[in-house]
Amino acid sequence: MRPDMTFPRVRRLGLRIGPGRALAALVLVALLTVRVYDPPPVEALRLRVFDAYQVVAPRVPPPERPVAIVDIDEASLAVFGQWPWSRTRLAEICEKLGEGGAAIVAFDVIFSEPDRLSPPLLATTLPFLNEAARANLRAQPDSDRLFAQAIKTLPVVLGQTASAAPVPWTGAAPPPQTGIAVVGTDLDPTTALIDFPGLIRNLPILEQAAAGRGVFTISPERDGVVRRVPMVLRAAGAVVPALSLDVLRVLTRADSILVRTDQQGVVAIRLPDFVLPTDPRGQIWVRFSPHDPGLYVSAQDLLAGRVSPDRLKDRIVLVGTSAVGLLDNRTTPIDRAMPGVEIHAQLLETLLTGTNLTLPNDAVMIELGVAAAVSVGIIVLAPILGAFTLLILGGFVAAGLACVSWYRFTAQGVLFDATFPLATTFLVYLVLVFTNYFREQAGRSRIRAAFGRYLSPALVEQLAQSPAKLRLGGEARRLTIMFSDVRGFTTIAEFYKTDPTGLTALMNRFLTPLTDAILERKGTIDKYMGDAIMAFWNAPLDDAAQETNAAAAALDMLARMDALNETRRIEAEAGGYPVLPLNVGIGINTGSCVVGNMGSNLRFDYSVLGDAVNLASRLEGQSKYYGVKIILGAETADAIRDRFAVLEIDLIQVKGKQTPERISTLVGDRDVAASALFVALAAQHGAMIAAYRARRWEEARANAEACRALGDGLRLDGLYRLYRERAEAFMRDPPPDAWSGVHVATSK
Repeated sequence: MRPDMTFPRVRRLGLRIGPGRALAALVLVALLTVRVYDPPPVEALRLRVFDAYQVVAPRVPPPERPVAIVDIDEASLAVFGQWPWSRTRLAEICEKLGEGGAAIVAFDVIFSEPDRLSPPLLATTLPFLNEAARANLRAQPDSDRLFAQAIKTLPVVLGQTASAAPVPWTGAAPPPQTGIAVVGTDLDPTTALIDFPGLIRNLPILEQAAAGRGVFTISPERDGVVRRVPMVLRAAGAVVPALSLDVLRVLTRADSILVRTDQQGVVAIRLPDFVLPTDPRGQIWVRFSPHDPGLYVSAQDLLAGRVSPDRLKDRIVLVGTSAVGLLDNRTTPIDRAMPGVEIHAQLLETLLTGTNLTLPNDAVMIELGVAAAVSVGIIVLAPILGAFTLLILGGFVAAGLACVSWYRFTAQGVLFDATFPLATTFLVYLVLVFTNYFREQAGRSRIRAAFGRYLSPALVEQLAQSPAKLRLGGEARRLTIMFSDVRGFTTIAEFYKTDPTGLTALMNRFLTPLTDAILERKGTIDKYMGDAIMAFWNAPLDDAAQETNAAAAALDMLARMDALNETRRIEAEAGGYPVLPLNVGIGINTGSCVVGNMGSNLRFDYSVLGDAVNLASRLEGQSKYYGVKIILGAETADAIRDRFAVLEIDLIQVKGKQTPERISTLVGDRDVAASALFVALAAQHGAMIAAYRARRWEEARANAEACRALGDGLRLDGLYRLYRERAEAFMRDPPPDAWSGVHVATSK
């Protein structure tokens, strides 16, 4: 392939794929990457859905509960006093459980310190005892030893707890260890298991007497909810089993526990007759049932002999506490305060009945595959099916994924996260929809930009929103029309006869600010006629202040032309070439017109027709004759007289019309109108007009000279020169008796 052919082919491929598809593909890759790293918000959403499943469909306990709890509850504390109790009482509990036929006993409490109520210890700690009393106490049996002897009479698993700091072992011999074998890969369990620096054990005499030892530490999730319980963890540099796991080991008479691993971490834990799937960190998902008081036997009732003989027979009995003051209550997906001992009991029930939940180690790959497959399908089918059809299809796919997730939870006990595939595909769909929306908006913006160069933005927007307006015909409306033209443009064009490009640049340079002044004040540009502009107000949108906006636009046009002339003068001086100033004449008139789309069936323009339009054009043409920048028709002048500096200048009969028009000139804005200079000028000007129409030529001439002196800087020299010359001419050759003061224009 030739190198010069590569880019066109890539470009064609890009056009075929489209920016929407490409962006959606990038979003998909980003989302899949996020799932691999699994940040807290993603994990939290997944866990909340799993919690909702448990709330809706909690585990149904078996009719014959394999587990019972001897509860150190508030009532027992009230009878036997605060915790910890004497070890002799705990030995009595063991004896009662043995008599009740318990299969195995596990303590969800720890005995890491000697019994403070043991008689030999009291002999050394109690003050004010005589020697005979001390000797008598020393002769009594040690309660820890009595407890150890009771432990030996039946299978007992003692609880241990993980510690955030190392804890020394006080025994003479090394602590007993449960055998754990790791098979599978060469994976070091410490890289996956939950790791604690220390392990708090029971007294050496008790550890030696127990049939097993297990950690009852429960690690909640980030939000404080207990969902998983570690079956094995690493503490004090060794792999140790959980309390519930060692209970199963003792029950199955296994010497060791087999931990199977793969490249991701722990896969499963094996015991005789048990295969316990775990997550990579060796944790098991507990499928909870609601808190059940029927699991509990109060310790005081057990010690008082008030428990039915079959209540504990052949059961796993956990000894723990539900007393609030002992702070062992935890939050689960379905209960806000479940005693920790019941969590272990429910875990044992799920393991014994095979109802525990599993989240396979390849679950992430499955979720990624489903999300990628559905999202790619959406990306491919989006241009073919359309947004609505794709939404319906996506709804069926989403419902299918939700049903699969629910079925796997309820029927198989497998946790399949449908939230990530659903969220991913929905976001990909939104990207496609919004990309298409923005592409259409960009297209509309390009159209607006293109037509906005010729029409007002308001008209373009109205036509974009209401295409039906693009038809032939019009409507009668009262409009304010403006014509503007550059005076002496023929001379300027001749200056550029060898540089037509320069003339075009100059036209654009002065037409742009004039156009901006009109459009910024709600005007509509009708057309450009060489150096001239035609504009109007009050169409296509209503403008209650049409005359005011037109007058303000005219003053702004003059100000912008002054600024442009100053810039051109500076440029000319710097370049050493002459410059011809640009002077604009403006005519404004208000009246009834017909406005609408004018033209043929193939091509038409939005324009305005009417006598008021013709008069506005004639007024612009007379601005040079009267020596003023702006001439207003009577209706326009009357509408703005109280808000602008306006002076009546004549009665004129323009060419092509029989009826004279009272015309005025616009001198300035409200500030000019309120100035003392203009107030004086207006009075003198009125006297001039009155003397002129009353044939008092000498008075009219004198007033014209006075007005010229007062109006210095207001661009009225030409007007007052005209009236002085008229007065002088009539002094030499008076008009006929029928003269009414109307000036008949002989040119446009």
